[in-house]
Amino acid sequence: MPPTVRDVMTADPVALEAKTSVTEAARKMKERDIGDVIVLEGDRLCGVVTDRGIVVRALAEERDPGATKLGDICSREVVTVAPSDDLTTAGDVMRQKAIRRVPVVEEGRPVGILSMGDLAVERDPNSALGHVSASSPNT
Repeated sequence: MPPTVRDVMTADPVALEAKTSVTEAARKMKERDIGDVIVLEGDRLCGVVTDRGIVVRALAEERDPGATKLGDICSREVVTVAPSDDLTTAGDVMRQKAIRRVPVVEEGRPVGILSMGDLAVERDPNSALGHVSASSPNT
């Protein structure tokens, strides 16, 4: 049986409430060595914030990162995939929407993140992206 999103996704994504400060999100990204967090309203996905989003939507706009909330800067038109989706479908969605990471949602709740790197490691581990994605981070 071909691998599904569940087989290669990063499970247990960092998910923070929309009222969480940008500073706290940046700390979580640093602690977990990740480039994105899922933004929640209650237990439901309402957006995504990336490290680039923090720079472009908060810092470059001279917003106070301690006072700016994730809900104020997150991308709210979020494309998602299901854990049961096949990798070809997920890859097609990412390519068509030109996105590098996509939340994996089950019954409206985030259960993972699928990145281009996850797909590269699974599909073409000998590619440059596959090698980089499989390597330990260098901080």
